[in-house]
Amino acid sequence: MYVSNLSFHTTDEDLKSLFSDFGEVSSSKVITDRETGRSRGFGFVEMPEEADAKKAMEELDGKDIEGRALSVTVARPKEQRSGGGGGGSFSQNRKRW
Repeated sequence: MYVSNLSFHTTDEDLKSLFSDFGEVSSSKVITDRETGRSRGFGFVEMPEEADAKKAMEELDGKDIEGRALSVTVARPKEQRSGGGGGGSFSQNRKRW
């Protein structure tokens, strides 16, 4: 899941804790700026059970956390950028919850 409008001091563990109320969280990652290490205000959460992920999305999307209304949606594969650079292989058929 793609989670945006996070507080800038939210950690990976905070994100995991928030979503673990709805089921097992296999991974949680707050994206940070490469140069400053500061949160960019969004992250990703993976949950192995689709039903748990859907429930978390329903309950957390729009919820006020630390004065910010979260946006929680299904994550989409990163779009290819032109101009080179290596990229990892991501299975297009794999759902990311």
